[in-house]
Amino acid sequence: MQNKIIFEQPLNERMRNLLRLEHLFDLIAFRSQESISKWDYRNILESLLEINDLLSRSDFKTELIKELERHSLMLTALENNPAVDQTRLRQINSDIGELSLELKSSSYQPGNSLKEDELVTSFKQRTSIPGGTCNFDLPRLHYWLNQANVKQLQDLENWSKDIEPIKKSTHLALDMIRNSTNPVKEKAESGFFQKPIESDIACQLIRVILPSASRYYPEISGGKHRFTIRFMEETSTINRPSQTSSDVEFELHCCIL
Repeated sequence: MQNKIIFEQPLNERMRNLLRLEHLFDLIAFRSQESISKWDYRNILESLLEINDLLSRSDFKTELIKELERHSLMLTALENNPAVDQTRLRQINSDIGELSLELKSSSYQPGNSLKEDELVTSFKQRTSIPGGTCNFDLPRLHYWLNQANVKQLQDLENWSKDIEPIKKSTHLALDMIRNSTNPVKEKAESGFFQKPIESDIACQLIRVILPSASRYYPEISGGKHRFTIRFMEETSTINRPSQTSSDVEFELHCCIL
């Protein structure tokens, strides 16, 4: 979205994990562009390990299956609705079905390729030490980083392939959630805005959109019954920001799917 900044606030743990995963997948995608350096390979490996840690901290695979099934039920309810693109709906439902089958497979254990790799294990053990992945600490990693790109790319592909269904499912779920609502123009008087959440509406994600030239940024907090937005002024990174006394117009999305 050109010339605009999007701020997002998840309102439940499942959404927080989805956004964290998306963030890590986006970092990998950015580092995987043309002219990859050995520093990019390091960063990609670090991000893969963070994804693995996130997946292992909770039964995220089950949570993701539940999220996909929830979307599938909602899409099924829209079948035969003349206002809905039925071809697109069937395609999305088909994608959800295929991804759900992959995730439900008893043989599918995301992250095993990383866990079972000795080079990755030695790298992970050193990452908790400041500067612990220097060349003299990990000569094997230093050797690997200086091999031909084709070797490194092949290894990264092997380490990443078993989290590909997680990646696709994460992007699909978030795309549907973000597109589940229409934007509303709002105004925060003296930099403050509060709105109740209706009890029969499961708001999962708050999105605030501002012009990139705005002098303010939002701090968003929320729970089951309401959410609050305070617009802060950033005068210097040295000082603490303060809530503006000005009225702030912004675009609000309450994603409810």
